[in-house]
Amino acid sequence: MDKRIALVTGASRGIGRAVAAALAATGCHVLINYRSRQPEANETLALIERAGGSGELCPFDVADAAASAQAIAGVLQSHHRIDVLVNNAGIRHDALMVFMAAEQWTQVIATNLNSFFNVTQPIVKSMALQRRGRIVTIASTAGQTGVEGQTNYAAAKAGVIGASKALAREVAKRGVTVNVLAPGFIETEMTTGLPREALLAQIPAGRFGRPEDVAAAAVFLCSEAASYITGAVLNVNGGVYT
Repeated sequence: MDKRIALVTGASRGIGRAVAAALAATGCHVLINYRSRQPEANETLALIERAGGSGELCPFDVADAAASAQAIAGVLQSHHRIDVLVNNAGIRHDALMVFMAAEQWTQVIATNLNSFFNVTQPIVKSMALQRRGRIVTIASTAGQTGVEGQTNYAAAKAGVIGASKALAREVAKRGVTVNVLAPGFIETEMTTGLPREALLAQIPAGRFGRPEDVAAAAVFLCSEAASYITGAVLNVNGGVYT
């Protein structure tokens, strides 16, 4: 059987890089999406190839609907299908709502929520036609509980949780599963600058998570072993906020 084709958005670093590498280790040919960080994306590709896997760069801005549609159409033309989609790309622009600029709201919603439609909609059409597929979206505990100073981020992550649950119902009969991972505090650039000691006191596991912790959960949800799991939100958070 040909290798499964997996697209991971925001795969140049952090959780996205770990997910890309983990999927490649299972035998997937991984499309490494990024917007502007080509050197880091090349590092992800090199990591995969050093481990004996295969992949390729797939640059486009997930917040740009036209660019996303064009890039995905190109992938479907060259590879004929996408078997696995991991929606990981995301940004933060934190501020209390009373001080939040309109641009901070719209940029986070565009990258973290609108991108779910921009990328998933053309791919889920293809998956439904081939009657198989795995879609996993990386949300956050912020989308479940809310976090002070992150109304924009929490709104976007809550939105992708709701959208994923609805889409899961729409495509379940076509052999496509749609699930969500909700990481807590993970050791990435996204958590740089947070009050680490104060946060550690709130985490029952006593540590920040690693990108590989999230990647392992993503690999499971993308596997045949998870074929009867859809519309689920799996917390990867060391027990925080649960």
